[in-house]
Amino acid sequence: MADVHTGEAQTFAFQAEINQLLSLIINTFYSNKEIFLRELISNSSDALDKIRFQSLTDNSKLDAQPEFFIRLVSDKANKTVSIIDSGIGMTKTDLVNNLGTIARSGTKEFMEALQSGVDLSMTGQFGVGFYSSYLVADKVIVTSKHNDDEQYIWESQAGGSFNVTRDVNGDPLGRGTKINLFLKDDQLEYLEERKLNDLVKKHSGFISYPIYLWTEKTTEKYVTDDEDDEIKKEEEGDVEVVNEEKDRKSNKKKKKVKEVSHEWQLINKQKPIWMRKPEEITKEE
Repeated sequence: MADVHTGEAQTFAFQAEINQLLSLIINTFYSNKEIFLRELISNSSDALDKIRFQSLTDNSKLDAQPEFFIRLVSDKANKTVSIIDSGIGMTKTDLVNNLGTIARSGTKEFMEALQSGVDLSMTGQFGVGFYSSYLVADKVIVTSKHNDDEQYIWESQAGGSFNVTRDVNGDPLGRGTKINLFLKDDQLEYLEERKLNDLVKKHSGFISYPIYLWTEKTTEKYVTDDEDDEIKKEEEGDVEVVNEEKDRKSNKKKKKVKEVSHEWQLINKQKPIWMRKPEEITKEE
């Protein structure tokens, strides 16, 4: 067994049923792959419910991370999508048990449903939602921090085994879980902010915790050459000159530049049904 204090990886074999399931998910021609996001957000919501429940009797459980959130980040350069939550997190043992075996029944039924091509919009009922990640990703890295353990990394390319390593160099989560999906080349549409935004609104609009998307924002403004140099130093090239004009008062040439910044955008602004007045709810809802 590897020494956990050095951050060395330990390799574990997937339970036989998981192997079978992953093989089926990876090789199936299932068109509704977008359900992966709903499943992962649902898992995040469950994890937040658990820590919120614990905090009702012991508020110190929230010390490491007092805020409840679910965050989505798209990284086009690395072709990854990340789902981050401040939920209860997973210990090393949880990572091995929860993501390597299926304790609950339902695997067999899930595989039969997958093979028969039925709508998998209810995958959550089988208790295997996490594995829908492999509908769109060929590699998944899960980083998690539980109050009762150190931060650990779970990683697998679904080749029959997975690695668990103590996270000695990564950014501290405080508490919670980050799932990093390395998208398949034919699934890069999920890198688009608009696509992620639409999916959250379609499938996860009524999640009771705030879901934020890391969004790119472009603004335009006029600056002098001196100011432009300063911006370029700060932004490392994230500035595009649009046009130039002379500032009549100072006689300095001014140019219109585009500044690119990023911010967290709240997506699920709709309140959950149970938090709204009955008269505001439509029959469809």
